[in-house]
Amino acid sequence: MRETRILPRRKGYLLLCVLGCLFVFFVKTEKDLAANGNVLWTAGYVGSTLAWSVILGCVFGMVGTRVVYHIAENTAARQNSQTQSQDNMDGADGRQKATGYKRFAAWIQNRSGGQVLLGSLLLLLLAWLPVYLAYYPGICAYDAPVQTGQIMEHYYFDHHPIVHTLLLQGMLWLGSHIFGSVNAGMACYTAAQMLLLAGSMAYGMWVLHRRKAPVAAWLSVLLLGMFFPFHWYMSVSMTKDTVFSAFLLLQLVSLTDLLMEDRRSIRPGIRDLLFGIGTVGMILFRNNGKYAMIVLLAFLFLMFCFGKRARKLWGRLFAVSAVAFGVGLFVLSAVFNITHAEQGDRREMLSMPIQQMSRCMIYHGGVGVLPEDDGTMTEQDKALIHDFILDEAYRDYDPGIADPVKRHTNTYVVRYRSGEFIKTYLHLLSAYPGDMINAALAVDAGFLSPFDTTHATVNQTGEKEGLGYVQTRWDEGVLNERGIYKDSKFPWMYERLENWAENNGYLRIPLLKYIFVPGSYLWLYLGLAAVLFITDRKRFCLPLVTVGGYYGTMLLGPTVQMRYVYPVMLALPYLLGLLWKTSNSVTAQAAPECIEKAKKKCRKSVEKTKIKRR
Repeated sequence: MRETRILPRRKGYLLLCVLGCLFVFFVKTEKDLAANGNVLWTAGYVGSTLAWSVILGCVFGMVGTRVVYHIAENTAARQNSQTQSQDNMDGADGRQKATGYKRFAAWIQNRSGGQVLLGSLLLLLLAWLPVYLAYYPGICAYDAPVQTGQIMEHYYFDHHPIVHTLLLQGMLWLGSHIFGSVNAGMACYTAAQMLLLAGSMAYGMWVLHRRKAPVAAWLSVLLLGMFFPFHWYMSVSMTKDTVFSAFLLLQLVSLTDLLMEDRRSIRPGIRDLLFGIGTVGMILFRNNGKYAMIVLLAFLFLMFCFGKRARKLWGRLFAVSAVAFGVGLFVLSAVFNITHAEQGDRREMLSMPIQQMSRCMIYHGGVGVLPEDDGTMTEQDKALIHDFILDEAYRDYDPGIADPVKRHTNTYVVRYRSGEFIKTYLHLLSAYPGDMINAALAVDAGFLSPFDTTHATVNQTGEKEGLGYVQTRWDEGVLNERGIYKDSKFPWMYERLENWAENNGYLRIPLLKYIFVPGSYLWLYLGLAAVLFITDRKRFCLPLVTVGGYYGTMLLGPTVQMRYVYPVMLALPYLLGLLWKTSNSVTAQAAPECIEKAKKKCRKSVEKTKIKRR
């Protein structure tokens, strides 16, 4: 049996202090940038920022260390007391003292897997049904006008995932040919998307139940799934991000389940299949899904090569991941060949350089946009930027979103003049490091600081409504021409939901608002990884590797949007519920297997001894 070894306290303190220092650094710099519009990285400012980061970071690290080690070191004592109390309840007196909650917990634990799966699915769908009817046939915001335009014109390009566009096309065809209405087809798509998301979440509830997660944790995750407002909006929003979220959750839960199983067999099973399906879905329904998988594949390969324990498990997971990755790419290639879709120019991947070059241009290019412009940029650098950013679009630079400039970029420069582009970028980085840092901090503010509020208004322009953090705006003129129109069955609920989304109502909820803001989740995941490392459960950091790869693509992306961060919002409660008592559950499940293996070895050794004597 493998014993759990807690990291020495001094190492745990160092780890949590580093995490605390990073947290304070980003919170302070993002606050200063939002307040002043620009940060001058002078020696004085850098020194004071680092001093505050170290002082407060070490305080947070010390408090976090005491909490983590107190919980870890007292787990055994709590388990013993729970075991004794359970033994006492086995008698008649214990049965009389059982509370209603304990009876309810026992009733939940006695449910079969099928009952938990089906019951969770029905409860989630029932909770979301009023929102579906209020927004019937669905929220056609985000990419709906562009994707429906591709469908009507039979001209496809991969700025949005082709498979998702074809799925939408199939549903619209079903509505128009079976139900006689394109609008009914959109309603069918929304219903199918809700079923997929709820099915993935119900599978997560089934795994939590199967792994004997505390009933309080299980119930909390279920209620959060039913009543967390972002689940309401995203379940009925026609967007690839909801489908991607469902497959990401399936992959992460299946991977965690496999790690908890602690098998040494090379032969894959049903959970490997579910893990593979989640991986393929990630690749098909978001263009950056494959980049997150590349990070996971790299870690699995390293663990297979250098891991001393469970090499068969790492080899099997690497093989399953590689096969699923190959299947996903093969399907994408086949779809491109069948539909003759046009490859995009990948300008989304250039969002960060676009923001950084634009900021350098308006602060140092002598273009007259800002009074702070010192005009010190070289003519050679300005010439390449003019070729890369067309029509002087850098004048439209918005610190929080790359789209105003991005849509006017000439990616030919990066593709065919890559050496010159890299040389210019590196020269700007060395000449104006502060502006390059400020550009990155500004566009990623919502991801890096829980106290940021700019993410809530980054898309709001002019008098257009429905462009808050939760986007619900329809381009009604375009969509109505295509037979898609609003047909709310609950107008009163529609108005309330619209008002909450339009006014970013989540920001007015004391304390609870931090489970809504995007900046909380990066630090929650980093904190979870630190706790797993401290408590000698490093293998369970593996699902977080996929999350880390996905975060990498977001931090290099064009802006902060709720639909981008929604996948990690969705997955976190399930991972927390599964990993709450992972070490104990794995040890308890591994113990009978270890005993049985020991018995088999003893029997074999006895038989060999008898044979030798004969």
